[in-house]
Parts: sequence; C-alpha cells; structure tokens
Amino acid sequence: MNFYSEYRSRGDIYNEGYGNGMTLSGSESVRGSKTVSETDDETVFVTSNNNLKVRCIHERKGDVYECRSIAVNEGNEDIILELLSSFAIKEINADRMHRACSFWSAEGKLLSQDLTDLDMERSWAYHGFRIEKFGQIGSLPVRKYFPFIILEDKERSEFLGIQLYLASSWQIEVIRNDDTVTVQGGIADRDYGSWTKVLKPGEVFETPKAVIASGKSIYDVCDKLVRAQDPRIAEADLDLPVIFNEYCTTWGNPSFENLEKIAQKLDGSGVRYLVMDSGWYKDSNEEAWYLTSGDWEPSKVLFPDGIDKVAKMIKEHNMIPGIWFELETVASRSKAYQMTDMLLKRDGIPVTVGTRRFWDMRDPKVWSYLDEKVIGLLKDNGFGYLKVDYNETIGAGVDGDDSYGEGLRKTVEGTREYFKHMSEEMPELVIENCASGGHRLEPSMMELCSQASFSDAHECKSIPLIAANLHRLIKPRQSQIWAVLRQDDDMDRICYTLSSAFLGRLCLSGDIFDLSSEKWDKVKEAITFYDKIKHIIRDGKTTAIKANVKDYSKPEGYQAVLRILDDEALLVVHTFENGSNPPLDEFLEGYVIKEEFGSTLDNDFRGRAYLLKR
Repeated sequence: MNFYSEYRSRGDIYNEGYGNGMTLSGSESVRGSKTVSETDDETVFVTSNNNLKVRCIHERKGDVYECRSIAVNEGNEDIILELLSSFAIKEINADRMHRACSFWSAEGKLLSQDLTDLDMERSWAYHGFRIEKFGQIGSLPVRKYFPFIILEDKERSEFLGIQLYLASSWQIEVIRNDDTVTVQGGIADRDYGSWTKVLKPGEVFETPKAVIASGKSIYDVCDKLVRAQDPRIAEADLDLPVIFNEYCTTWGNPSFENLEKIAQKLDGSGVRYLVMDSGWYKDSNEEAWYLTSGDWEPSKVLFPDGIDKVAKMIKEHNMIPGIWFELETVASRSKAYQMTDMLLKRDGIPVTVGTRRFWDMRDPKVWSYLDEKVIGLLKDNGFGYLKVDYNETIGAGVDGDDSYGEGLRKTVEGTREYFKHMSEEMPELVIENCASGGHRLEPSMMELCSQASFSDAHECKSIPLIAANLHRLIKPRQSQIWAVLRQDDDMDRICYTLSSAFLGRLCLSGDIFDLSSEKWDKVKEAITFYDKIKHIIRDGKTTAIKANVKDYSKPEGYQAVLRILDDEALLVVHTFENGSNPPLDEFLEGYVIKEEFGSTLDNDFRGRAYLLKR
C-alpha cells in the first residue's frame, strides 16, 4: 500500500482542481515536501523550508496496519496546523465504497455505493477533484456514520477496510482525479471540524490511530479490523455472563422493593449482573427524576435505608450489583448545573443542550468531584458493574485550547483518560459503554470497556438487524443486546426477542415477574442455550449476514447470520413480515444440527438459533 500523510500549515497555498472548501488535502506543504527516510513501518517527510517534519507511521501488526502521523516543529516560529491525517493511502484501485450508517436506534446499516453513483468517475481530461467527504462533528462519534469505510475493487474482488480510533469529531475523504483513488482521514480539519493546532518550536503532536486491513470479502476485512481491537475486559466478564438491566422493568423507578422482587426472581437463573439503571437519584418530584442527574445523591424516596442495602441484597441473591451514571453531564435541576467554572463553554457561555450541560473533563477539579461522587459511591456501596451513559453531543467545539475543535478533542480525551482512571482505581470493575445506545461504538472507547449497549432499540422489530450489523464493527462479545420481555408477548415473540440476543451478549429486561411459567421456562432455556454458544460469540468469525431489508421500521423478508469457530457454528435466523422460510440448506451444508432454540419459521416475526457441528 502507498501510505503517506496529509497535512496543511496556515498560510499554505491551497490546491487547485475546484476542491477548495471541500478538502484541505494536497496543500503547499504536502506538494513541496520531500521524503527524507523510509522503512517498512515509517516514512518521514519534511516541508521545503525544513521547518515541519511529519512521520507517517504504518506499522504491520499481524493482519492489519496501524497508522498515525506525528508532526514536529523543527523551526524557530510557531506552526499552525489546519489538517493532519491519521492515515492517507493513494493509488487505490476501487469502484465501490461501503459505509456504516447510524442514527438513534438504527446503528450500523451498511450503505454500499458504486463510485459512479456518486459521480466519482474520473473526468475526461484527468482534471478536477471528485470528492466524497463524510464524518461527524461533536462528542457522539457514531452519529450519521461510523468512523469506518471499505473500498472495493469489484473486478479483482479486493477490499480495503479502515477504522478510525477517534471519539470526537472525525472525517474520511475519498478523492479521485485519475484512474485510482486516494482515501484519507483523521481529526476533522479546520474547514470541517473547526480544528487547528499550534505547534511551538520543538513541539510534537501525534494523531489518533487508524487500523487498516485488506482481504477478499467484506467479512474478511471486518473480521480483521474487529479482531485488532484490544479491549480491557474485567475478569468477571471474561466468560460472557448474562445481564439483567431493570430499566425496561421499572422505567426510572428502581426502588429497593422493585429490585428485591427482581433479584428473587433471578436468583439461580444464571444471570450474573443485576444493573440498576437511571432514576436512583431522584428527589421527591418523581416526574422529573431525569433533571437531577449530576449531583448523584441516592434517593431517600427510593432507598430510605441507604443504597448500600441494595448492593448487599443483590449479592445475597448471588449476583453482581450494577449502577447507571451519566457522569460527563449535569441536568438543569442539579446543583452541579450552576458550577459554571467547571463546565464546558463556547464563547464564554456554558454549552447547554436541552436540559444538559457538560463537565470540562480537562479540569482536575472535575476529576476530584467525580472521584467522590462516582468512584466513591461504587467503592463505598459495593457495586461491581458501572453503566456509563451519555445522551447528548457537545457540538462543534469548546473554549480553552488552540481552536474549538482542539478543545473538543482534548475534553473527549479527558473522558477517555477518566475511563482508564476508573479501571486503575477499581481493576475488578465491569464498565459498560453506552451513549443513547450505540453512539460511542468506536474502537478507542470500546477498548476501555468490557461491553457496550448495542443500541437503544429495546422493543422494536429491527433488533436482530442492528445486532447483526455490529458484527462488522465491534466484537460481538462486547455487544450487549436488549431482550425485553412483555407478559403479553406470545411464545413466538418471546423466541424472536431472545434469539436476537444470541447475536451478542444476552441482556434481559421487562416483565419477568409477570411472565407465565411456560414463558419463564423458555427464558431459562434461552440462558442454557446461550451458555452452550457463547464461546462462538466470543471467538468465532462471522462469515454470512444474509438480509435485504430496506425499512427498519417495517422489516420484511428474513435475515440469517452464520458465525463459525473451528468445527462448530452458530446460525441465527429471523423472519419478518411476509417472510418466507430462509434457505437453511445453504447454511447447513457440511453441518449437522447439534442443538436448537426458538420458534418455527413459517410465520411472520419468528426467531430461531442453531448450534451446528461438522
């Protein structure tokens, strides 16, 4: 691969070709640079005046390359960077691109487009840029798109995949002005993400990394990218235990009585975590519990005898107690909302989105506050599981650094450092990454956590579609799938819901103490089946996701997902509206069915899972 770095210094002449305003690539600094050294893992460029040195790192790590750029100011005056890519690759043969889309409760839908459909065939005279630039601005990195792309050469059946490890504003650009294409990406630049960085003489700046893989199919490339992710998994979570989250049971009213009722029902069921979700801090105004987050004072209404009694009770029922925090934000009725000296500002005004403001995670005073309110509460009361939620975006940037974009990047890095700090303070702590469901499912955040909420898709019919999409983007062993059970669900819907969760981590919620004995037996059967397949979820390779569903609100047809491990495989099949039986023989070839779970597949909205053996 032909690796290099894209960068731009303030004052550079812009590139020609009608790209100005669309791209900062091909700047005077790049055009005038020269290569001063080159190895298999690194290429070093210097600008024509020798003031800026850029090290383009492209290290081979097993099946992937890890790429980043390191800029050094070797002159005597400040250099202001307006662009510095994490990766750039030129002279790629490609005629199709694949992106992963994302909106709330619709994460990961694959968007596949020929470059000709994007008006990106080269011009007749080899003149002028053809550019497709996309990304995300703010602190929810998986919004509209994942920081991910695959370029395909259909004629040669060759695929090139890239994932950015970046939790703040990012961009990816595909550029053509000849018969090949260039792809580059990293921190959203000055034009796109209000980012500039001042490099003082002798100063060094290093970009976040990107991981790059090639292969003969989308499945091969995605498997390599996902396997390259190296998450911190707490010891208690290594064997993929089952979770129960009570949010869809109590809807923000997790009283001691409610939790005790749930714990009694779950005792001996095989569930390891009982997680208390939002609302545990509400005051006497029960209708506005969500407006007091940020102070993190356990509710005397819900827990008159103290929250420590909750954790103790859950442990007595042989489970690990968990608790929900949205630790980076404060809500409008909290005292913390008025601590404006510790909150993020833009133009000197606290960044306020709806009822939320944001802690400045660069500020040591904020860390001290959270050490007391979050880590202190976890330690003092015996919680072993932490669900970290995050339900808004900061937007384009904040005050306090070289630029709005750099301020945003550094405050998000402050969040990532605080996640590391929590793990150092409590090595046994299981941390769940949640951001309105799946809005932070990017690798740099996933590597700091044991697992993640796959989505806020709690009770919709698109759950198996979203769960399958995420196989391309994160480890299924980290993908926590909601299985919300309702007392009015018929047995087929119960099976549809439970088998969806076999596409990742099984997380139960809902009306468990109102289910009939027959339905509760089916839940216990699902937990037993999950125990027999979770090694395939953890270590397998997804080799097929067969579906052709356009409308997630009204899915039609069927979906089949095959994940293999050595001589075993897991096949999970769902039929949707007007769905005929899927062609199981296509997936069962060479296998025998060892065990199976679920409903029949000859009607709408059925789900079934098969443990296969060669």
